[in-house]
Parts: sequence; structure tokens; C-alpha cells
Amino acid sequence: MTEDVSGADCIPSRWRLLPLGGVLAAMAVSLTGTRISMIALPWFVLVTTGSATQLGLVAFCEMAPYVVIKAFTGPLVDRIGPRAVSWSTDLASAAAAAAVPLLHTMDVLSFPLLLALVALIGAARGPGDLAKEVMIPEAAERGRVPLARATGLSSMTERLASTVGPAAGGSLVALLGPLPGLAVNAGCFALGSVIIGLALPRGVGHAAEEPPSPAGARAPGYWRRFGEGFTFLRGEPLLLTVIIMVGITNLLDAAFMTVLTPVWAKESGNGPTAIGLMSSVMGAAAVGGSLIAAVAAHRLRRRMVLFTGFLLAGAPKFLILASGAPMWAVVAVFAVSGFGAGFLNPVLGAVLFERVPRHMWGRVNALGDSLAWSGIPLGGLIAGVAVAYVGLVPVLLIGGAAYFLTTNLTGLRREWREMDRVSERGDRSAKMRKTLSQPA
Repeated sequence: MTEDVSGADCIPSRWRLLPLGGVLAAMAVSLTGTRISMIALPWFVLVTTGSATQLGLVAFCEMAPYVVIKAFTGPLVDRIGPRAVSWSTDLASAAAAAAVPLLHTMDVLSFPLLLALVALIGAARGPGDLAKEVMIPEAAERGRVPLARATGLSSMTERLASTVGPAAGGSLVALLGPLPGLAVNAGCFALGSVIIGLALPRGVGHAAEEPPSPAGARAPGYWRRFGEGFTFLRGEPLLLTVIIMVGITNLLDAAFMTVLTPVWAKESGNGPTAIGLMSSVMGAAAVGGSLIAAVAAHRLRRRMVLFTGFLLAGAPKFLILASGAPMWAVVAVFAVSGFGAGFLNPVLGAVLFERVPRHMWGRVNALGDSLAWSGIPLGGLIAGVAVAYVGLVPVLLIGGAAYFLTTNLTGLRREWREMDRVSERGDRSAKMRKTLSQPA
């Protein structure tokens, strides 16, 4: 960090934690709205079109701009600061999300217009999510919170949203239809914008200082900043291995959540309430996993934690839906999957921020996230076409097998040993910082 935060010792602890609390609050409300929309929007498409293929196309049109725009926003976030990017993009997302129910009520919402609006939502969400992620380490340092704990709290916030959002979305859709859920999503984006714009303390989320340029040299421009992020990432075998594995699992998760689960709910007769129940149970269990990770992950061997989490979070949920098991068994498996998933993001987030220089957080995080998310737009599209041609159960079985093989085979690579060494170096650095900060 280039900014002096040594004066934090003079600030009461409740004020030191305010920046982290503000960022987490903004994440919570915007992610809750997104999770509500993840039930309301697919159900809206299914009941208005009846087509799994069109459902996959809607998912593609939202996530493709999300991934592409996010990839190219990193230098901008580093240049102008994540705070300004966050509140402005959340406001744009709110406007586009509000237009969907409004235009449908006016009977002027055609399917191409719907695709354009969800594309706009995705294009705005990508930079907004990135900006909030980038503010977490700065807010953690100001609050003197260990980075692994801060990323654990961030993950727990996401998991809480994944608990409350689906429950609220499923209930809204079951009782009032999908349009109120889409309207609530717009309101959540607007509230997140207000929190970032007004509630964060002054000085949080501004642009990071670049290393001084040689005498007479021009400050780096956009494309040079972008290239520096790409060059750095290319020289990090551990981060590249993580990104490739997570990219494949994200594709499978996107297929599962955006197409396979809604189609299963409709074909089985369980309806949107079942989607909300399953997602909420999974999210609640993930909150527990994230809480444990926030408290203890920095003391555990990261490789063991990560691959155990993937083993629980991945294949079982595909296989239980394919088996035709009763609802209680489905809910139990989703709870186990959620608990395992709760450990993943705290570990991955800590590794990323420990290995990347402060002034490059935006561009490297943007590139890494975008590469890891590059399969998400294709997940729903591929699943929609596959279900239309071969049926739901074969696609679920193939997805579960692919998830298991991806996480287990990738884990055999030697780069993963660096993950535990990073943890040990981080612990030593934290102890050194603590020692140096004590008065002589």
C-alpha cells in the first residue's frame, strides 16, 4: 500500500471498521438483488416463452457483456478509483433492471429488447462487482483486519445474499409473479449505489498511486496499464492454474443455476419455491463455511481446504437432481455443497491479493475474473441446447462427471504447492508488520 495508514492506531476500532462495513453492506444489497433476479428472470422467460433455448440465450446475453466489459475495466478502476466506478455502474444497473418490468407492463417488451436490457445490466454489473472487490483489501488494512479474514467476510456476505436473495425471490415469484422480483432487483442496485456514494468515509476507494516513472517518461496510458496486468498474470503459474480450473467450474455452475435447475423445477412440478428453498439452504450452509474460513482459514493448509471444498460443492448437486431423489434428500445435498463452497472464495481471494501489487489490483483482478468467468455466458447457452436435444438427466450426469474430473485432475499439478507457501509468507509478513507497529 502506498497510502499511510499508520494513524489507524489513534482511531477507535468502531470507526476503523467503517470502510470495510460500508463496502460489505453495498455488496450485500446489490448481490441480494442479483440473486433475486436469478430466480425471477429465468422464470419470467420460461413462463413467457416456454423455451429452454431462449432461457439459455438470455443468460448468455447478460453474462457475455459482464465478462468482456469487466476484463477491460481494470485499468479504468486503477486510474479513477473503484469508488466512482462502483456507485455509477450500480446506478446504471438499477435503471436497466427497472426498465424490464416497466416495459413489460406497458406491453412493449419484445424478446430482442429484453436481450438488450439484460446485456446492459451485465455490462454495468461487471465493473461494479470488480470495484467492490478491489476496495476490500484497502478497507481491511484501514480496519487492521487480516486479509484472509476480510476476504472471508466478503465471501460470507456473498453467501448471505445467496441465502436471502433466492428465498425472497422464490417467495415473490410464487406469490406475485416474476415482475416484482425484477423491480426489487432494481431497488437493490440503487441502494448499493447510495451506500458507496454517500456512506463510505472520505478517502476510501480512490485511485492508487503508480510507481514513479523515469524522468521525462509519460504516465502509462490505458493500453499500457492493461498490458502490464496481462504480463504480470502470464508470469504467475499458480494464478493461471487457478483461473483455468475455476473457469471450467464456473461454466458448469452457470449451466446448473441458469438452466438445469429451473428446468428441473418445472419438469418435476416443484416450481420456483423449490429453487428458492434449495438456493437458500445452500447459501445458509455456505455462510457457515465462510464464517469458519474467516476465523480459521489463515491457520489451515490452503490446498486441503480448497480441494475438499470443491469436492463437496461440485458434482453432488448435479447427481442428486439426476437421481430423482425426494426433496428432503435434494435439500440435504445442497446444504453439504453450500458448506464446501463457503471455503472457496476466502482462500482464492487471499491468494490473489497476496501475490498482486497494490497498484495493479484493478487490472489483474479484472483480467483474472474475466478469464475465470469466460465460460459463464456459454454455460447457460450450452445447457439450453443440450437439454433440448438429449434431455435433462443426461446433461446433469455429464455435468457432474466433468466437475469431479476438472477439480481432481487439476489438483495434481505442482503449482498448487505455492498456495501453502504463500500462506506461510503472508503469516510471517503479518507478524512482522505487527512487531514493527509496536512502540519501542
